[in-house]
Amino acid sequence: MASSSNDGSALEITLVDIGGHEITKGTWHGHCKAHELFQAAYKSKPGFLCKLLHGSEDLSPQSDLASLGQSSGHLTVVWIKAGGQEKQFDTTHRSHAFAAVRSDGSVVTWGQARGGGDSSRVEHRLQDGVAQVFGSDSAFAAVRSDGSVITWGDADRGGDSSHVEHRLQEGVARVFGNAWAFAAVRSDGSVVTWGDADRGGDSSRVEHQLQQGVLQVAGNAKAFAAIRSDGSVITWGHALGGGDSSHVEHRLQEGVVQVVGNAGAFAAVKSDGSVITWGNAACGGDSSHVEHRLQTDVVQVVGNAWAFAAVKSDGSVITWGNADRGGDSSRVEHRLQDGVVQVVGNGSVFAAVKSDGSVITWGNATGGGDSSHVEHRLQEGVVQVVGNAWAFAAVKSDGSVITWGDADRGGDNSRVEHRLQEGVVQVVGNREAFAAVKSDGSVITWGNAAGGGVSSHVEHRLQEGVLGVVA
Repeated sequence: MASSSNDGSALEITLVDIGGHEITKGTWHGHCKAHELFQAAYKSKPGFLCKLLHGSEDLSPQSDLASLGQSSGHLTVVWIKAGGQEKQFDTTHRSHAFAAVRSDGSVVTWGQARGGGDSSRVEHRLQDGVAQVFGSDSAFAAVRSDGSVITWGDADRGGDSSHVEHRLQEGVARVFGNAWAFAAVRSDGSVVTWGDADRGGDSSRVEHQLQQGVLQVAGNAKAFAAIRSDGSVITWGHALGGGDSSHVEHRLQEGVVQVVGNAGAFAAVKSDGSVITWGNAACGGDSSHVEHRLQTDVVQVVGNAWAFAAVKSDGSVITWGNADRGGDSSRVEHRLQDGVVQVVGNGSVFAAVKSDGSVITWGNATGGGDSSHVEHRLQEGVVQVVGNAWAFAAVKSDGSVITWGDADRGGDNSRVEHRLQEGVVQVVGNREAFAAVKSDGSVITWGNAAGGGVSSHVEHRLQEGVLGVVA
């Protein structure tokens, strides 16, 4: 792990997590940049971003290690969940707005007003105490530290929760969104739903199965799937879009550890590494032609709007669904045989990050499937890729950002490129824009102006103190 150069004083550095457990250690030299330490940390936890703390101070990836002023020492790694990973569904319920949670527990919103960019109706309740924010296609739900929920945005798509408000006053642990509705999981394992009744907002048909034991909920465009503590799955919402899982129900009675949705289907990963699919066949609900490859060793499934990609334990990738929109990866199949540590989808494309930090893309060329014009910058050092509906943004180990895809919808970041050269710790995409959070807590946006790509009217509140952004 030592630097290849012998110039400068040798530094013995140990990276530890916030619990004091060792992540890695090695010898570097004083003239080396701190981004080498970031790279060492990222190798231990692919797909995540982090901050490095020297005492209580953030260490910039561009700083010289000599600035640490010591020959040995410990640096604390603070892991940051990669953007989009917290969402169970991140491919079609993309809003036209953003919501930022600040360190004082307040929330700042911008973008399309009707889609949640205007939170003035509930602004007085978003001044402090907010712990998390979750999004649907056109609304947001904030969970406060007391377990209560506040909603805003399109009333028909979850922005109005008044009819279940009495059940959202306390005890809510998490909220999950699909394109049209929300599902809140309470601390007792029960589920509360609201939004469009036909597309997941009404769970009365399965309410008796959602009274306890629910661990998490996955949404797709028109339905929900809940995983219970016994590993079984309960579905509701639009029948043809995955709300009806009766034909695979016997396989969903136990052992399910992950469910992922896309525009019209679901894919479940079981503890034995097998995969079960249901919903719209054209979107990947039918995986029969690759079923023999999905019997064992699958560790993760990712969806874009029209297809699915499964990552196996050997780092290989299997795809199915709409061929032109990511379901057919034959063009790059030779590069997906091993070493893949992360796959991300946008509206019609997939991007895979390999263990060497390189990126491979396939699917709709104009939506990011063709990354040839930035290929030379994607050969190494990429630690995270994030998609919106039309483009991608890659974060490199030095905190810089590279974009490609539809230029008007986030694929071109030239307007703010000078501010994206270092220090980026999170990138989030909505339908047509991106927002980047830097290590100093500031936020930078680009893409479609009306959809959140311009944040000038709230810029004064995005200069510092932002912990994360949600779309």
